[in-house]
Amino acid sequence: MFLALAQELHFGRAADQLGVTHSRVSQVIHTLESRVGGRLFERTSRRVTLTPLGQELQHRTVSVYEQIYLAYLDVREMATGVAGTLRLGIPYLAAGCPHLPEIIKTFETRHPGCQVQVTETGFGREQFEWLRRDELDLLAMRLPVSDPEMVIGPVVSREERVLAVAADHSLAGRDSVWVEHLADHTTTDIPTLSREVMDAYSPPRTPSGRPIRRSPMHSVAEAMVRVAAGEVVHPTVPSIVDHYRHLGIAVVPIRDLAPAETALMWLRSRDGLKIHAFAQAASDVVSARADEP
Repeated sequence: MFLALAQELHFGRAADQLGVTHSRVSQVIHTLESRVGGRLFERTSRRVTLTPLGQELQHRTVSVYEQIYLAYLDVREMATGVAGTLRLGIPYLAAGCPHLPEIIKTFETRHPGCQVQVTETGFGREQFEWLRRDELDLLAMRLPVSDPEMVIGPVVSREERVLAVAADHSLAGRDSVWVEHLADHTTTDIPTLSREVMDAYSPPRTPSGRPIRRSPMHSVAEAMVRVAAGEVVHPTVPSIVDHYRHLGIAVVPIRDLAPAETALMWLRSRDGLKIHAFAQAASDVVSARADEP
């Protein structure tokens, strides 16, 4: 319970994560503080924070917990093999992984005792929270990601970059555009995406240093509707726009943005046989498709 509360810094969320009551968390933490002989948390009506003593305990115990948890996973997988449920998340199912159905079929054929459960994570919260709260085993996410907690697996899709604009927009008739053109328009921002991913997907500045206005969006649907209304332009990939062309949206290639890549990724502390088996299936399917004429 200490580590859950140290991570969440909120008694209610820690209780939800552990499946116990708020009062039970409070009782256990109070007992622990009595045994330690000092306060581990500072509590006010608005916030919970770790004391220096609590920070020291967290630092010393988290690696021990991870080792025990990994040992448990290893032993369980030794006993069961690749079995049970593999939980895969992807922010937006309509794009980012066109070979996903074949990857899942390949994996489940190789490992009939394991079923893949796919969750559309959306953009309501930061993507890696799904992994850190143990709600998913792995994610299919846009690159780049340099978080040291994450293992970056095989790339499962690569698409050229395009700018989605209203059909009657001044840029709609062009053969292509450059990032420099974006400074004359308002583009999009998804606040819950890491700045690393977001800035690669929708740059905040042009190569010459001109700022690009970005308007917050909370879903792909919202972005597409606002594009169709002429309020914003949206750097994206063709597979996303294909689902919204009925709104009156055109695409223009962006010449100086690298292709968007989506890769499988998972927490280093949750590494395991099932994840590696799925990553291998994904790599095999993508390689086979790449070799096709």
